[in-house]
Amino acid sequence: MAKSAISAASIIGIALLVAGVGLAFWGYQLSNSFTSQITEVVTGSETDKVMALYIGGAVSIVVGVYMLIKS
Repeated sequence: MAKSAISAASIIGIALLVAGVGLAFWGYQLSNSFTSQITEVVTGSETDKVMALYIGGAVSIVVGVYMLIKS
C-alpha cells in the first residue's frame, strides 16, 4: 500500500492560493463601494486600500502557485 503524503510546502501553497483569491475578491468588492467610487471619480484612480488588496492578492496567488508547482 502506497501512502500519499502531502508536503508542508503544498499545504502552504494551497493556503496562499486561497488567501490570494480571497484578498483579490475582497478588493473587487471594496472597489464597488460608494466611498471608493466617489474617490475614483474625484482622483481618477482606485483607493490605496483597494490597490493594496489587489497587489497582496496577486503576490499571494503567484507565490502559492509557485509553491504548488515546486513541491
